[in-house]
Amino acid sequence: MAQEITGSLQGDGLRIGIVVSRFNEFVTSRLLQGALRALADHGVREDDATVVWVPGAFEIPATARRMAHARRWDALVCLGAVIRGETPHFEYVAGEAARGVAAVARECHIPVIFGVLTTETVDQAVDRAGAKQGNKGYDAATAAIQMVHLYRQLDGSNS
Repeated sequence: MAQEITGSLQGDGLRIGIVVSRFNEFVTSRLLQGALRALADHGVREDDATVVWVPGAFEIPATARRMAHARRWDALVCLGAVIRGETPHFEYVAGEAARGVAAVARECHIPVIFGVLTTETVDQAVDRAGAKQGNKGYDAATAAIQMVHLYRQLDGSNS
C-alpha cells in the first residue's frame, strides 16, 4: 500500500499571517472575517494571527515576501478581490497578484496561500466572500493550516 501524507487541520500553536487588500474592502473584509473564523475554529489563538492591510492586490506579493523572510509566521494567507471593470486593468492586477504570490510560495520556506478573488462581477465576489458560495477566506485559512502540517511532514519535522 502506498504511503499517504496529508495535512492536519489542527491549528494549535500555529502563527498565521494574513495580507489583505483594502481595495474592494466591502468584499475583502468579509474574506478576512472568514479567514479569522477558520483559524479560531481550528485552534489558532487570536494572538497568533497577524493581519496586515495593503492598499490593493498588486501590493500583496511584495508584502507577503517581506513577511515570509521575517520568519515570524508558519504560513501566510493572501486575501484580495479583483473585479473586472471596463478597462484592461483587471488583467494586469489579477495576473501580477497571482504570479507574485506564486513566486513567493515557490521561493519561501512556508506555505503562502492565494485567496485573491478574480471575478467578473461584484455579485460573484460577494457570493464567494460569504454569500451563496461559502467564504473563500475561510477556505484559504484552512488550506494554510493543512499546508503547514504537510510541509512539516515532508521535511521530517513533527506535525
